[in-house]
Amino acid sequence: MSVTDTPAAADHRTGRWIDDWRPEDPEFWEAGGKRVARRNLIWSILAEHLGFSVWLFWSVSAALLAGMGFEFSVSQLFFLVAVPNLVGSLLRLPYTFAVPRFGGRNWTVVSALLLLVPTLLFAVAVQHPGTPYWAFVLISATAGVGGGNFASSMANINFFYPARRKGLALGLNAAGGNIGVAVLQLGLPIVVGGAGLFGLVAASTGGIHLERAGYLYAGLAVVAAVMAYLCMDNLSAARSNARDVAAVVRHRHTWVIALLYVGTFGSFIGYSAALPLLIKLEFFVPTPLPAGTGINFAYFAFLGALVGSITRPFGGWLADKYGGARVTLATFGAMILGTLGVLVALAQLAPNPTQDPAIATENQSVFPWFLVAFLFVFAATGIGNGSTFRMIPVIWQNAAKKATPAGSAEREAALAGATKESSAVIGIASAVGAVGGFLIPLAFGAPWIDDPVDAVRTSLIAFTLFYVVCLATTWAVYVRRTSVAEVAGLADARV
Repeated sequence: MSVTDTPAAADHRTGRWIDDWRPEDPEFWEAGGKRVARRNLIWSILAEHLGFSVWLFWSVSAALLAGMGFEFSVSQLFFLVAVPNLVGSLLRLPYTFAVPRFGGRNWTVVSALLLLVPTLLFAVAVQHPGTPYWAFVLISATAGVGGGNFASSMANINFFYPARRKGLALGLNAAGGNIGVAVLQLGLPIVVGGAGLFGLVAASTGGIHLERAGYLYAGLAVVAAVMAYLCMDNLSAARSNARDVAAVVRHRHTWVIALLYVGTFGSFIGYSAALPLLIKLEFFVPTPLPAGTGINFAYFAFLGALVGSITRPFGGWLADKYGGARVTLATFGAMILGTLGVLVALAQLAPNPTQDPAIATENQSVFPWFLVAFLFVFAATGIGNGSTFRMIPVIWQNAAKKATPAGSAEREAALAGATKESSAVIGIASAVGAVGGFLIPLAFGAPWIDDPVDAVRTSLIAFTLFYVVCLATTWAVYVRRTSVAEVAGLADARV
């Protein structure tokens, strides 16, 4: 380990460990801390970006499996899309605590190399038409390692930045990762030989070759691991123990935030995963061959994740300016309106149980309204993701300030502990929130409802009701003046 004694020494990287890290000290920050934090943020974004792309690999691949000769039911395809989200949510907790255990730079290298498992397995499996469905389920489950990257990356960057800059830094880090979904959904159909980019790129005459995408992302994962090894740092201050974890698990705000994050991030990742299949189910029929009739999902599916990713740092900025609770409250109101808009659009579709090309052509006129309403929902989820995460360090830092006298050694120690605890909360909230990414595709492909179209509409009604619960919870706990927030001393903290 290297030990730094002065602010200017923050860039000293012998052994890739930094012992003296005081981002809340303005002199330290300006003398070199800011530069170190920015460098780590940049390469963290790259690794997280690839993690998200691999995590959502099956969102597009599942819709293209038929082009490689694999014939699965709608429910089976939605399950392939959902499984990585479940595994990713389960991995987020251990990934979060890997940063204090092994170091942020070290774990970024390991987590990037783990992406080789799902990408290479995928590349091999799709080249063998006899690969059974159960094997695809297992391979899709390994893509969950990409979902774990988000938690470790966010927990790591949380240590690098001062409280006054966390909103934007965490927003940029998360947005850079989230946009990996959009890049994948835009680029994968083109890379494998399909059409894309609003129809500007025509499908290859050589057919679909999904293995190309697997090999491409395996190579990019190696690049991310090498750059993290060369350019990132570990922080000795990024340490936690069982006591830190136990403290946040017992804290009621941990679970309130987790619930809200199911509504924002769970919706973002769930809708991102399901949208390609959803467009194909509602607006496309495979006849006449070879092109089919209706809306090609590859032209538009990436827009949802793109919009949600772009608005995420804006949510962090709004939270810094107006308070995360108020922004989150408005976000759930917008998500309710947007989801109702999607339901109204779907109600205009003519039923097409026989997959009649004439009816599919007629239903194309509804698609612009469906897409606009869904993009509105995606924009709201992005803002809500940023604002909800911004609430976490504010809640814990304000509690530390309330419990200690200003300018005291106790205050400094309490603030350091609050940073560790808020990183643990980020991991817990991101893990619980990602469960929404499993439930949404699962509900859309519900095998217990005979008509897949009815399953989608029923699910959207249930999601709308859940957003109402989230809105009411945000108002009751963090916005209402006589709320739990006020009792905890948070009412005037611009939470």
